[in-house]
Amino acid sequence: MFDILMYLFENFIHSETEIRVDQDELTDELVRAGFHHDEIYKALSWLEKLAALQETDINPYFVKSGGALVNRIYTQEEEMRLDVQCRGFLMFLEQINVLDSVTREMVVDRVMEIDSKEFCLEDLKWVVLMVLFNVPGKENAYAQMEDLLFEEPEGPLH
Repeated sequence: MFDILMYLFENFIHSETEIRVDQDELTDELVRAGFHHDEIYKALSWLEKLAALQETDINPYFVKSGGALVNRIYTQEEEMRLDVQCRGFLMFLEQINVLDSVTREMVVDRVMEIDSKEFCLEDLKWVVLMVLFNVPGKENAYAQMEDLLFEEPEGPLH
């Protein structure tokens, strides 16, 4: 399923190609690209749920102290999916204002719906990019995340 999401993002969304609205035509194209129907259905459902998240009130799991964010409390299932490195990266993105509590919760929600046994930091970065792309008003955060994802280190590495 995640491979399909990546394929769609790289070939349609990220490349700014006109996205087809006809789901049957899109499904046929994905089948021709070598994906299976059940995985296509899951990926399209994942994208529909991402769009629906914009219309709902997300109740983030975090503790507030005087209006300031103190700590996000992850469920056991979330901790199993998001290792320490992933959770640290989410915190980093909040600290540099790429994510806020709402977009963070959208990311966590979408991560938890990915039907894959393995999930790593690189996968998380792509999910963050997909979420930010789909949230109106987050163009600067998207650009900043895109820079983080695609930046090449300059100079010698120590």
